[in-house]
Amino acid sequence: MRRVLLVLCTAAALTGCSLFGRGAPCTLTDMDSEVGVMWRPADFGVEDAATIRVCVSDTCRQRVSGDPRDPFARVSVKLADDIGARTVAVRLTVTSTKDGRVLVTDSRRVRLTEQHPNGAACAPTAYTAGLRADPAKGLVSPEGLSLQGK
Repeated sequence: MRRVLLVLCTAAALTGCSLFGRGAPCTLTDMDSEVGVMWRPADFGVEDAATIRVCVSDTCRQRVSGDPRDPFARVSVKLADDIGARTVAVRLTVTSTKDGRVLVTDSRRVRLTEQHPNGAACAPTAYTAGLRADPAKGLVSPEGLSLQGK
């Protein structure tokens, strides 16, 4: 009996398991709370044809639309880590880099989703939402976004 117990304890120690209720060790993946907006650069024309600006509350981030040969581009607005799973207002403004003309304006309320990149029992906890910037429809769900091009 002692021999069996010794073999089991040794095997558990070597595989990282524990007989005393301790789960697997946490990984060290980091994650920020944020709202991310993605788009297909080809949807906005030639390279860097537009500036995409995304705001959540009073915090805004922007970048140019990118190379149409790239499958997608993205901008994100970082949020407070302890923001919680709540609803936030997101604003989108797309302007022409050539003449500054506003091409798209839209706003939408989205619910942040709780994320645990290292498992439910491990830090960090982040709250995220994702949208797509569409030149015809504004802010839409990213579901169905093809990365293959048109």
